Amino acid sequence: MFKNQSLFALLFLLYSTAQYGQYTDEINSNRPGKSMSAFSVGKTIFQTEFGLSYINEKNDDTDFKAQAWSSDLDLRYGAFFEQLEFIANINYYNESYKFPGGDGHEAALRRVTLGMKYMIFDPEMNYEPKPNLYSWKANHKFNWRQFIPAIGLYGGFHFNLAKDKFARTGLWKENDLTAKGMIITQNQFGKYTFVTNFILDQFPSQRNSFDYILTLTRGFNMRTSGMFEIQGINGENYKDHFMRLGAAYLLQKNMQIDASIGSNLQHAPKIMYANIGFSWRFEGQYSDYMLRIPKDKNEGKSKMDKKFQKEKDKQKEKKKKRLDEVESGEKTN
Repeated sequence: MFKNQSLFALLFLLYSTAQYGQYTDEINSNRPGKSMSAFSVGKTIFQTEFGLSYINEKNDDTDFKAQAWSSDLDLRYGAFFEQLEFIANINYYNESYKFPGGDGHEAALRRVTLGMKYMIFDPEMNYEPKPNLYSWKANHKFNWRQFIPAIGLYGGFHFNLAKDKFARTGLWKENDLTAKGMIITQNQFGKYTFVTNFILDQFPSQRNSFDYILTLTRGFNMRTSGMFEIQGINGENYKDHFMRLGAAYLLQKNMQIDASIGSNLQHAPKIMYANIGFSWRFEGQYSDYMLRIPKDKNEGKSKMDKKFQKEKDKQKEKKKKRLDEVESGEKTN
């Protein structure tokens, strides 16, 4: 009985939140950073995000040097609910390396990651700020509500297709199949967006790690934004931190280009890279989906909201009536 009640409660929660959209007029890409936003692309929306990186790696302890080209393709699709998104990441790696024992070259489809993300909480859902009709100061005071983050959950699986082709001396072998879980938060502070990812990666394996990514993005105008990001990797076999700077430019409302540079903080190995990317969104089916959603001008409003709106309309009517009386008196005089 308890299980049935729990299942019913879960289905009711998903259904009740499905009508609130996360769709925006402009593309919402995770690039140029490595973090993942809490919001999905929107139901029936298909989005691709492609990046090409040049990587220079050097390890003075082992006299190992490598230069590589890496490409990442993210395929994102919103389905079933507005908050739900399915994500596939495909990574290809092409590397040339040198070390005291010789040199070599490897190229392969390195990894495929399949996962899904669901936003469990949006602080703006069902919330409508109530203006104070009598106080300008009250309407422009500091908004503490912006510190309440949107929260999302992600779960997925890594498929290691390259086996040991890109193995490094001193690092444990990567398993063929591992899991990845993530808690995502996102805050909007005016022109700034702050995203955090707390990650359990490559679990269960010897290489599992508890990682984090912190991304701060600022919009400079309607088309241009800048990004600063810190990533921490905390595994038993490997610990490191990365810092990145990047920028994005909106070509059209559904197309974005971006570029970034980054480096890790330790020196064995020392890794530096530069990246360029392109994001594109296809939204052809979204208008058809919106047509199926029932329209109600009072949808999502509470009784207090309706009462406040009624009082607001009454105040407007009184002011209009008073103005008409004044104008009528002036004409009589």
